[in-house]
Amino acid sequence: MRVLSEHELEGVIAHELAHVKHRDILISSVAATIAATIMMVARIAQFTALFGGFGVRDDREGANPIALIATIIFAPLAAVLIQSAISRSREFAADRGAAEIVGSPHGLVDALRKIEVASKRIPLDASPATAHMFIIKPFSRVGVMSLFSTHPPTAQRIERLLQPR
Repeated sequence: MRVLSEHELEGVIAHELAHVKHRDILISSVAATIAATIMMVARIAQFTALFGGFGVRDDREGANPIALIATIIFAPLAAVLIQSAISRSREFAADRGAAEIVGSPHGLVDALRKIEVASKRIPLDASPATAHMFIIKPFSRVGVMSLFSTHPPTAQRIERLLQPR
């Protein structure tokens, strides 16, 4: 708050209000619940396989171990990717909503730029568990790892905000 001007702070507060207006906590909670369910099913499959639950059956057909391993590995990965993609799309929607609330995207654009620069000088006190609570992505991830980010790149957010509607 010490870094932002009143105009910029107005954009940030509007961004957070847009999250409330769009019921993003509910959407994120549903996405997290689905992701947790997928992970739990994968974990059950893993333990069932470890302790012989998919053993020999009367029809002499056993479980497909490759399919089981793929499910154990890729189901949780897919759940996290989907949850991250939903989070990034909600950020774009909150940015758009903030511009509508305030009547202009410029306060939020200026704030995003300023916060991005400040976060490079003084790293944000974030962990993967708290990353979704920041207005910008607290970790710099590039390439494939950016798929796991809860926030889209700041430059991309600014570009979308400045596009004419």
